[in-house]
Amino acid sequence: MKSFLKILLIFLFVVTTKLSFSQVTVRAVLDTAKIRIGEQVKLDLYLLYDPNKGISKIEWPTIGDTITEKIEVISTTPVDTTMPSKNDPGVLQQHQQLLVSAYDSGYFAIPPFKFIINGDTANPVYSEALLLEVHTVPTDSSAKKIKDIKEPLGEQFRWLWYKEYFYWGIAALVFIAAIALFIYYRNKRLANKIIEPEKPKIPAHITALASLERIQETQIWKENKTKEYYSEITDTIRLYIEERYGIMALESTTDELLSMMKSQVIDYVSKEKLQVMLNLADFVKFAKVIPIEKEHALTLQNAFDFVNGTKREEVITIVEEPIAKTPETDVNNDQNP
Repeated sequence: MKSFLKILLIFLFVVTTKLSFSQVTVRAVLDTAKIRIGEQVKLDLYLLYDPNKGISKIEWPTIGDTITEKIEVISTTPVDTTMPSKNDPGVLQQHQQLLVSAYDSGYFAIPPFKFIINGDTANPVYSEALLLEVHTVPTDSSAKKIKDIKEPLGEQFRWLWYKEYFYWGIAALVFIAAIALFIYYRNKRLANKIIEPEKPKIPAHITALASLERIQETQIWKENKTKEYYSEITDTIRLYIEERYGIMALESTTDELLSMMKSQVIDYVSKEKLQVMLNLADFVKFAKVIPIEKEHALTLQNAFDFVNGTKREEVITIVEEPIAKTPETDVNNDQNP
């Protein structure tokens, strides 16, 4: 009795499975069955099924670069699922489109595509087989086998071909003319310009001594401007050193300036006076030290001594403008022996 029930259950399972598979419909459709070599043709795969009738898993065939040796796959689309009929909403349709081509003439069979339902590899569902007819390009048998090379086709000359170059040419001419006019008027202006002789440069020590004499006359330290008094003295000496020796004295600290002055050819006494003067000025400006009256005059005298001890005598040449000759000057010159 148990064996009979077991056989009955197996029979019912097989019948139910086959009934569920019978609910799957597979179609393969070519948009055309005749093509020429190299042309492309669309191959559509359709699968209709009812998911409410025991169909839960559908495995589509794996498609590579070729279907057969003669038929190549150009591209494939993803499988999409739609509802083909509103009257029967329980039935679904899956669709995939292949773009195929053939590069040899003849009749080529497209084998059925295999679909596996619910993982049952023993009972797959197949689409119908298709036949693709591929023709070659017809040739003109009456024409000569060897043909002469065709001559180049003639084309009428048009000025519009050079329209773009014409505009560029005009722009280049205008640019060259503008440069020529600029050079002409500039040279003309320079030719008429009176070249004034360069004024001789005043030696650094003359400027420094004049500034120190002004400081000596004003004596602003008597007006409780001690810091300003020492600042004017040191600024005058720093400017003198910068012009005399080419050292960046105005931007340097006292230690940096004294270090740079060591490489200069200066007598020992002048270096000592410079150091004493700069150090005392730093105490006044930064430490707010108030020197005695005697140190005010001594600092200014050290500045005078430093400039006079390191000055470089320069000859100032005065360029005299030539006297223009007049008719009266020529007559007087002719009368003088």
